[in-house]
Amino acid sequence: MQRQILKQNHDFYAASEQRIDCNPHYSTHRISEAVTAKLLSMGFALTKDDVNAHRGRTALASLISQRYGTEYKEADGAVGDALAAAFDTKYGTYDYAFDARTANEGWADDFMSVYSRTSTRPLSAVNVLNVGVGAGHEATALFSGCPRITFADIAESGLANISGRIPCSRTVVSSAEDLSALPDGSFDLYVSLRTYNSSFFDTSAAAREAHRVLKPGSVIIVSVANGFLYTQRGCVVPGLILPGTEFVDLYRGMETANLIGAELECAGFTDVRTLPTSTEIYVSAVTV
Repeated sequence: MQRQILKQNHDFYAASEQRIDCNPHYSTHRISEAVTAKLLSMGFALTKDDVNAHRGRTALASLISQRYGTEYKEADGAVGDALAAAFDTKYGTYDYAFDARTANEGWADDFMSVYSRTSTRPLSAVNVLNVGVGAGHEATALFSGCPRITFADIAESGLANISGRIPCSRTVVSSAEDLSALPDGSFDLYVSLRTYNSSFFDTSAAAREAHRVLKPGSVIIVSVANGFLYTQRGCVVPGLILPGTEFVDLYRGMETANLIGAELECAGFTDVRTLPTSTEIYVSAVTV
């Protein structure tokens, strides 16, 4: 019965337009495939199934360590390098023409609406940390007027892009899960757009780090992608991709947002709120 249901689901998605094929950038730049290729170049020959079955950084590093007899630290470094290269390739020079937010001209207003629900201070008056800057399009639109802004990402080309666009900014090569380069309690606002639903992402570790670097009473805002631009038609295919497939699931975005909210509560945040929009789902919370 379970196999029959899975086949029916597969056939449904295959016959529908709920597929990543609608967007040539996302269908040709798969993080798992790029990670697999990079690890192979380092001498770690993992299959696609190996990588898809170990989609957390810790799990993937543990697999490499066990299979190849390497020290865990070395394996984790290899996975980190592979992830950095993969995200650098996919987002470092990302063309905004492939982004669903081009079909939602009010996406920046959506963000400001979320922020205004949790703080009355203007963005220009707060110390902001933006984690996962990507190519910098969102950051440019939101934070160009912020005199105290720090950008963190594992992809160096994206950081180079944003440094050129916002010269007063500070950039740090760092993952969301390890912000050890940044001191405790040093920021008023933590923003991470579409990073917490990334491949191989450790939400729990990232939430703990976010809580650590924020001052008491500060705000966190993260978002989950909730649609892909159908480039030929200029419309949005709603949902979030199912890992290891080409299919976009209608419900996975909200499920992911709810899981993020639960992790934020576990990390010590309070007043967790969720706001779905046409292209993404925002989750906000405050530190105690």
